[in-house]
Amino acid sequence: MYEIINALLRNLKREDVSSFAVKNNVYLSEQELNFTYLFIKENGSELVKNPEMLDLQKYKNYYSEENFLKIEQLLKEYLLKFKNYL
Repeated sequence: MYEIINALLRNLKREDVSSFAVKNNVYLSEQELNFTYLFIKENGSELVKNPEMLDLQKYKNYYSEENFLKIEQLLKEYLLKFKNYL
């Protein structure tokens, strides 16, 4: 499973992050998009192995309040939905 996810992370583009965000009603600024994309590229593999290590509060200042709340909720939903696969 991790090999599949790592392949997806290697091929991830900024547009993929943007599309996913918009699809989930999160409209990122350019700065938020850049931060999110680089964060996923640099940390995604480790976070998939150990999602509990993510302290989202540390990154609150990188997002508008509205986007941070949406991202926080989205992360909770996806962790619940996919925790059995991670």
